[in-house]
Amino acid sequence: MGKTAFLYAGQGSQYAGMGKDLYDKFPEFRNVMDAVNLDFDLKKICFENPNGMLDKTEYTQPCMVAFACGVNQILKTRKIMPDYVCGLSLGEYSALNMAGVWDARDTIKTVAFRGKVMAQASQEIESGMTAIIGLSEDKARECCEAASDVGIVSICNLNCPGQVVIGGEKVAVEKAGEIAKRIGARRCVPLNVSGPFHTSIMKPAGDLLGDYFKTITFQKPRTEVLYNYLGGPGDGQTIGELLIQQIQKPVRMEDIIRYLFLAGVRTFVEIGPGTVLGGFVKKVGKVMGIEADDYQVMSAENVEGIEALISMISEENIIERI
Repeated sequence: MGKTAFLYAGQGSQYAGMGKDLYDKFPEFRNVMDAVNLDFDLKKICFENPNGMLDKTEYTQPCMVAFACGVNQILKTRKIMPDYVCGLSLGEYSALNMAGVWDARDTIKTVAFRGKVMAQASQEIESGMTAIIGLSEDKARECCEAASDVGIVSICNLNCPGQVVIGGEKVAVEKAGEIAKRIGARRCVPLNVSGPFHTSIMKPAGDLLGDYFKTITFQKPRTEVLYNYLGGPGDGQTIGELLIQQIQKPVRMEDIIRYLFLAGVRTFVEIGPGTVLGGFVKKVGKVMGIEADDYQVMSAENVEGIEALISMISEENIIERI
């Protein structure tokens, strides 16, 4: 089977009803969700999405991470632990929970704070994020530079070959997208997010997050974490420092997936609503010349997927670090 990596979904893949089947089936998941103590009804937002609240940053982030922490608890109870963990943007916090840096309560509480300060940082700015399909990183950067005369716009996600996400002030993002189409981009797809994440606009949120991190304890990871800001393993900076950079600098998901393939990972498990990351894995594998039959991508977003994962992982290939 090779090594195993858990990849955690980021903001934008949320949907009404996410986790309801898991809540009904698994007591571990239910315990995590029931223990959440925030100033809003997290379960109601996850399961029903009243007034579109699930798509607002300050609610999306704790809801997504609570979902992932619930799945993590299902797996931890069964002593299932991967060789590597990583996440797309917000998903990095879910990965840190799996690695034991924070328990579910502290992870969800931290992300609720993060969501609020990120929403505040962009509330006076008409902003957006767009995926540019079919251009290289260098070409996408040129488009951003050419559009910077009308506002802030920069690369914020490097997801997989041929897909670069840009973000910033809406007028500048739209102009960069128009330029991208003129120079050969196949498509420009606006994303379902509510702020210019991983851009310089988020610096005030990063500063506040840095202050918050001084009040909480970081445990040593029990499994290797690959970080968005670095596109790979830690380099001596603290986790807090890396998370402060992550909020305002590009997410290097393609580099992380390449690292995992080269490290011998052959089972990729996407945790969270949606299957976006699994698609990234397949695109990176193809470019690297790795045959599709040589690895597998699984999804742990519902009861069927989690039961399939549990049945696949036998005692002899579990890497137990709990």
